[in-house]
Amino acid sequence: MADPQPLDDKVHDALSRPLTVVDITTTGRKSGEARRLEIVLHTIGGRLYISGQPSRTRRSWLANLDANPKFTLHVKRGVRADLPATAREITDPTERRQVLEHVARNWKRDDVDTMVQYSPLIEVAIDGARPS
Repeated sequence: MADPQPLDDKVHDALSRPLTVVDITTTGRKSGEARRLEIVLHTIGGRLYISGQPSRTRRSWLANLDANPKFTLHVKRGVRADLPATAREITDPTERRQVLEHVARNWKRDDVDTMVQYSPLIEVAIDGARPS
């Protein structure tokens, strides 16, 4: 397997913003078809995360990633890039709280406890890219 490579500077800069709107394409867990949606990517401490508003209903994009954690991250603001990525759902309550405290600040929310209990949360790893 090839050594991980650094991301292109423009892509790296786009992914370094605290918040950026991206698209993700997952594989439908039942249909096997590509499912693309717009979502917010959070960069916290050099790591990439996707979360969402609290909900008691499991999001279809999260269920798709649970069935197949490989997806495509589409950078579309300032630079365009389609990046193969892997999702890791964060379920540990301590890790969830640490990440979601940052997400809550980004969104100017004061209900971290609710977010820890009900918000979807994944860490995104760009496949074949060296972490910065």
